[in-house]
Amino acid sequence: MYTEKVIIGEGTEYPLNGLLTIPDGMTGPVPAVVMVHGSGASNMDEKVIKLTPFKDLAEGLAAHGIASVRYDKRTFVHGRKMVKANGAGMTVREETIEDAILAIEMLRNDRRIDSDNIFILGHSMGAMLAPRIDAEGGSAKGLIMMAGTPHRLEEIVIRQLNQSRKGGSNPVLRFVTGLECKYFANRFSGLYELSDEEAKKKKFAGNVSLYYFKEMGQKTAADYLRESSKPALIMQGGRDFQVLADDDFKAFKEQLAGRDNVEYKLYPELNHCFVTAISDDILRATKEYSVERHIGENVITDIAEFIHAQRYD
Repeated sequence: MYTEKVIIGEGTEYPLNGLLTIPDGMTGPVPAVVMVHGSGASNMDEKVIKLTPFKDLAEGLAAHGIASVRYDKRTFVHGRKMVKANGAGMTVREETIEDAILAIEMLRNDRRIDSDNIFILGHSMGAMLAPRIDAEGGSAKGLIMMAGTPHRLEEIVIRQLNQSRKGGSNPVLRFVTGLECKYFANRFSGLYELSDEEAKKKKFAGNVSLYYFKEMGQKTAADYLRESSKPALIMQGGRDFQVLADDDFKAFKEQLAGRDNVEYKLYPELNHCFVTAISDDILRATKEYSVERHIGENVITDIAEFIHAQRYD
């Protein structure tokens, strides 16, 4: 493989550094994936302490003849500027969706890329947004959704707080987390009855308003998938404590029961970043992601086989 520096959104207000990874020895246009980050401000490797899932995927997929583009997330580079420009009205469209569509367009204009075989690969919240990116202009060949959920984002926030409360052995920490659960549950109560302006006036945390959740929660990933005929690969780590195999993964299967062209892959020993898990405790997340590990060949192969199968479908 070889990599090239690229700029996503060159000439716009929010240019982003990225890397285009191309398989070596290609004899013609190759399929490609655009990688879409999870929540928070992340660099192009989606680095989480010692883990670099997007770098692992790019290098692994190149060995299977698949190109990829990964880039710094807009909030990672332009966070302050975005807040100033959008204020309480910021949504996932400005944060994530626009740049993913620009990355897809860039690939479509590259002669080395098979423009009819570009896939969206989303991780975590990126997986939640992948079907929407496709529907709102991405027009991809298929979707790869790693550690996503068909639930709304605010439901995941409350669930993770409850996990922390129940898992903590420190009574003071449990008490504080319990108060947080009640506070945010009250904040989210009646969210979809609020007008957009009312939601913008209510803060969630920092510069994020409740409008961010309201706008995103109008349609879930499952809602978008039910309206689509695009092939999708839904992947889940069995020891993921952020998105749960016995809830989120199961819910996808139930909600998409009548949906064609959806494949499911469960990896019993892998965590949220698709590396071998160390702990099952959400309170040990820092330790979980502080030991260097890499995505295994089994995960890479499953993604590559899905892509190549759609290419010749």
